[in-house]
Amino acid sequence: MHRRAFQFFTWLAWLALPLMALRYWRVWDQLPLRMATHFDFNGHPNGWMSREVALWFALGLTAFVLIVFTVVLLGRYSAKTADPASWALLAFLYFTLGFTVFINNLVLEHNLHGTPVQLGLSLFLIPLAILILVTVVLGARRGQPLPAHPWLAQETHASPLFAMVFLVPLLFELWILATAPLGPVRLGLALMSLLFLVIAIFAGSGFHYFFGPAGVEIRALGYRLRSIPASQITSYAIEPWNILRGYGIRGIGGTRAYVWCNKVVHIKTPQGEVFLGHNNPERIIRDLDMIRQTRTAHGVTQE
Repeated sequence: MHRRAFQFFTWLAWLALPLMALRYWRVWDQLPLRMATHFDFNGHPNGWMSREVALWFALGLTAFVLIVFTVVLLGRYSAKTADPASWALLAFLYFTLGFTVFINNLVLEHNLHGTPVQLGLSLFLIPLAILILVTVVLGARRGQPLPAHPWLAQETHASPLFAMVFLVPLLFELWILATAPLGPVRLGLALMSLLFLVIAIFAGSGFHYFFGPAGVEIRALGYRLRSIPASQITSYAIEPWNILRGYGIRGIGGTRAYVWCNKVVHIKTPQGEVFLGHNNPERIIRDLDMIRQTRTAHGVTQE
């Protein structure tokens, strides 16, 4: 797909704001002054807002989603190359907007006609959509597996602290799951609980970096995330990592970051940039130097 089409569909999503405002405007005089806006698992209202606050809340939430996704999608790297991961994230934006419009319409129908608010299978779609997004993102830009060689060095970059952090929403999900009624709601909550459990294990196990004569391989939970051929490594250096850039697997398009701390080694390649997090980044530099020295000893120069 072309970059221009990618940008077009990104900006097209902003039509959600005027369309949502139009939906409210068409039924504004029919809405009660005090609207039910929050419901329990059985669809019974347990939270209310004025119709003005309800409108601005719906618009504000939608605008927040649009701003975050637009900044990410039209950022420096995704604007250069719209890879499958970028398109998957764009599709996830439309899914998120669709789900937001769906919930908002349920709320309006309840306040207009007393229609029961039943989420049903819709809650099952959330973890499913997240799973699909993660699968596509992890499968994009992995590169070809490196030739089989004895590894020169191996490093692990994990975070027990983040593992504990992700256990908190897991416990919260389990508590909600215990009180939720049977049916699709419990299935969706169970999938969300499983997702948080996998993320906690992922953070606790960490990223595993393998350094060999052919390059660098990055794995997590035994899955190969990325291969960086030694011939494509043009430069590398230690840099601080800004907390605002987030943690875990970051980046779409031509950049990827694998980081749980505030120190990284920035590796530049013709295909993009890779950031390897580590509490002792000097060890990563040492291992990369070892690759370069091994290739030089065997008469292989950087391409």
